[in-house]
Formats: sequence, structure tokens, C-alpha cells
Amino acid sequence: MADDTDPHSPHGPHEESLFAAPPMAEQERMIEAVLFASAEPVTLRDLEARMPHGCDVAEAMVHLRRRYEGRGVQVMKTGDSYSLRTAADLGYLMQKETVEVRKLSRAAIETLAIIAYHQPVTRAEIEEIRGVSVSRGTVDQLLELEWIRFGRRKMTPGRPVTFVVTESFLDHFGLENARDLPGLKELRAAGLLENRPPFGLMPASDEEAEDSAENLAGQTELFED
Repeated sequence: MADDTDPHSPHGPHEESLFAAPPMAEQERMIEAVLFASAEPVTLRDLEARMPHGCDVAEAMVHLRRRYEGRGVQVMKTGDSYSLRTAADLGYLMQKETVEVRKLSRAAIETLAIIAYHQPVTRAEIEEIRGVSVSRGTVDQLLELEWIRFGRRKMTPGRPVTFVVTESFLDHFGLENARDLPGLKELRAAGLLENRPPFGLMPASDEEAEDSAENLAGQTELFED
């Protein structure tokens, strides 16, 4: 007589393993439904918790992403998460006639760019690269937008905290990871890079930099909501 506690027994606790997983096409449909209904990007682990036992979520995701290639809506990967997003070349269709534009200050743009390209980076390292001190308000603004977050402390004297960009930042700009950030040529074309003042003429702080900054209208398209 079989022991009901035997995991190999047909009556044991792993009875669910006897049921075959849904066909791959059905698994794709399930993932599609979850992504469509989710307001936030979803990880493979989240999907595995929702899907029936025995599903191969990773393989189903590969098939689903391939099926959406070239469509008006695509499956976007951001870090370890996935979401349904409008194709980048069709984004103009979603624009409103009247748009409330929120621009970042010159100090915030420079600080954000340094964090994105040099992460994990400390405040002292940001100041060394920029040549000016970073005000608390600049960092607070980026933290409030949830475009940067605190990273691990550096194993250096004082154990200074570091800053890194968030998945919200990557998702906002349609990036899979920080390696997809534009190069110097693209940044100059967008007006986000310009020649620095000669050494010795740099302002001492963000406040002085803002006092001497010119109007940035038309130069911060990448950082507008």
C-alpha cells in the first residue's frame, strides 16, 4: 500500500505535478493578460507565482516578445521586469496638444547624467566631476522624482553613500539598462552637453551656477514629462 506522505506517491503532496502545464501558446496569453492589466513592470518571478504549475515563464516570454516585434505595442524589458509599452516610433501619437512641461535645473541635469554614466557614485565624486558643490535640493529633487536612489556605501574611509539610477528612470526613457544610455554625440545633439567655462571661472555651488545659467528652453527634451 502506498504511503500518502511519499512525494512519489500519486496521492502524495506533489499530486499537482501530474497535471501537464498549459500549451506554450496559452502560457503566452496568460503573460500577455498580466502585462496588460499591470500598472507596473512585472518580473518573471511575479509571473511564475501567478501562472499554473509547470509553466516555463522565461520561454513563454521569449515567444511573446518575438510575437510583438514590429507591432504598435511591444513588450519592453526594464532591468529584470517586463511591461507593455507603445512602440518608441509611435510615441508622438500619445502626445497631448497642451503639455505641462516640468524642466530640471541645469544642476539637476548634470547631476543626473553623472550618476547615470558613473554609477555607483558618491556626492564627493559628483562634485569632483562637475567642479562645483552639489546642493541638497538638487539631490532631493532627483530622489523625489524616483529617478535616483541610494546605493551601497563605498568601502572607503567614512563609508560614503552612493547614488544609482532607478528602474523608473530607465522605464521613463525606454531603456533596458544603463548601458543603453546615449553616447556623447547624441547628448550634444540634444543640447545636454556644452563647453564648460575655463578652469578657475567655475561657480562654487549649484546656486551660483543657477544664477549664471541661461534659459534652458528647448535643451532638455529628454528630461521633460
